[in-house]
Amino acid sequence: MIDDHIDAPENDDTHGGRHGARHWLALIGAAQAHFEKYQTACDGIDRRYAGAGDPADAPGDRAFQMFWANLEVLRPAIYARPPRPVVMPRHSGNTREVVRKASELLERVLSYDIEADDLHDTLLHVRDDLAVSARGVAWVLDNGGCIHVDRADFVHAPARKWAEVGWIARRAYLTRREGVERFGDIFWRAKLEKIKTKDDDDAPKEAERKAHVWEVWSKSDRSVIWVTEGVEEVLDERPPLIDVKGFFPCPRPAYGTLERRSLKPVPDYRYYQDQIDEINEMTARIAALAESLRLKGFYASGVSEIGEAVEAAMAATDNKAILVPVSNFAAFGGQALKDAIVWLPVEQAARVITQLVALRRQLIQDVYEITGLSDIMRGATEAGETATAQNLKAQYGSVRVRERQAEMVRVARDVIRMKAEIFAETVPAQELAIIADMDIPDALRAERMVIQAVEAGQPPDMAEIVTIEQLDAFLKAQRLRPFLLEVESDSTIAPNEEAEKQSRIEFIAAMGGFIRQAGAMVAQQPETAPFAAEMMKFAAGGFRAGRELGGVIDDFAEQVKLKASRATQQQGPTPEQQTAQAGMRMQMQKAQLELQKTQMDMRLKTHEARAGIERTQAETEKVRAETERISRDIARAASSQERLS
Repeated sequence: MIDDHIDAPENDDTHGGRHGARHWLALIGAAQAHFEKYQTACDGIDRRYAGAGDPADAPGDRAFQMFWANLEVLRPAIYARPPRPVVMPRHSGNTREVVRKASELLERVLSYDIEADDLHDTLLHVRDDLAVSARGVAWVLDNGGCIHVDRADFVHAPARKWAEVGWIARRAYLTRREGVERFGDIFWRAKLEKIKTKDDDDAPKEAERKAHVWEVWSKSDRSVIWVTEGVEEVLDERPPLIDVKGFFPCPRPAYGTLERRSLKPVPDYRYYQDQIDEINEMTARIAALAESLRLKGFYASGVSEIGEAVEAAMAATDNKAILVPVSNFAAFGGQALKDAIVWLPVEQAARVITQLVALRRQLIQDVYEITGLSDIMRGATEAGETATAQNLKAQYGSVRVRERQAEMVRVARDVIRMKAEIFAETVPAQELAIIADMDIPDALRAERMVIQAVEAGQPPDMAEIVTIEQLDAFLKAQRLRPFLLEVESDSTIAPNEEAEKQSRIEFIAAMGGFIRQAGAMVAQQPETAPFAAEMMKFAAGGFRAGRELGGVIDDFAEQVKLKASRATQQQGPTPEQQTAQAGMRMQMQKAQLELQKTQMDMRLKTHEARAGIERTQAETEKVRAETERISRDIARAASSQERLS
């Protein structure tokens, strides 16, 4: 076992890599200072969110948990369900079978990987960071896995826009053993820190000491560098582990509001923090005044029996009528009971509480105006509102969160694209086919399929046979693949079931009407089938369901064209077509005869070769037997010679 307290071996002061560790640590420190105000503000926001509903708070510290409630509404509105990969030929007119097979293969592999990698959980963390801190980061590993990076463990070069960022860095925490196994003896000099945590009893305890190791991706140097405090040399430097578009292994972070001309995020809480503080102050005042809303009164002293009777009446909790006997009623001095007791006025406190509640309600509405959380998004509505008014509220609320939804969709799409690049370029197509559960023949098997088809008298369609070698070559062609394949992600927000149903009904109605009209046109004029098929694909492209059914619609369109072509042939060809068909038949017959002749020649040559081999083997056997006979004669002669001598 490696002891963290053993002195590290000495090493020289030379700096490895293009830049030394001191250079990169200085850049990282400067970047951390650049984002220090943002990180400090986010720490305070995290404490405010984590302290919501703490039962240890004193009654005077009561707060209206507006911030927590807003996030509970906003988070599922931004991202609610895992993305589904959609891989299709980039151009709808591309009917190359290798492109379609590659699309299906990648889509199946990505569908499995998203579930196996638990990408949904990673994107939930990214969503929470986006909602609370206005920045969420997802990082793709070299094996295709995706992890969430905490805001404090991610830094990048200060820039005005993401395209100008020259380097990014991710911090990991390694023990001495892990560091030595990864980087060698150089890690002995790494600075370890004790991380303090709290157990269930809220008692501080020391965790295992770890070093902060930064993984830096430098776009200008086209290299990846690892550095840590305490080691002046670069721990390791190598070319990029993965080769993806944009160089960096993470997509552009999911951003909320940014400072102008910078990449400094501004959390939404900063914009309504004053209103939250005022709401909490009003809530504390209401709670304090509510304590004074108790029935208290005064009566003349000197007669203890009156006080005992009043206290007995106040202490009774029975719902029935309460009568308390007083033996010395003359002690009231002939006055009525209401005149003998003076009650402490509470009407003023009640009026103040009413005003405070109204003021707090207005402050809450101000927060909703700032955040854009409409009544419909919060599930609040009025019975007298019309459907149009509710739709307007829903549209207004969706406009305010639409950019955040688009950010999550973009991050999910970019992560899926990176995964697709890694799988296509690093994993053999044979393994991808196993993961996708697809039976794709290799070149030898495809050749056998062609020979079997020829021997059965069926003309093979070579265009329909895609080999695993062709798919592997296509997927590995980094320059060609992006131009032919399009990788997208399905919606990541919770669908509106009614809107989804209405959209599907509209799609079915539109397609049904078009098919009826186009069917009648194609029945009268079969030559219009290609035009009708393209029109159908164009109409379906306007609906989301049309994108999901893209492959099926393309197949259906091709079948329409094929049936129309057959119908045209059944009507009888023209004289020109008959002449052309006769010529084609003659060419096919000639080709078949040549093929048969070639096959016969090959069989004859094979037979002759086998006969020649058999003759050669017989002659060889004869020579071997003759050689053995001569060897025996020589041995006998030698033996006789020895006896004579």
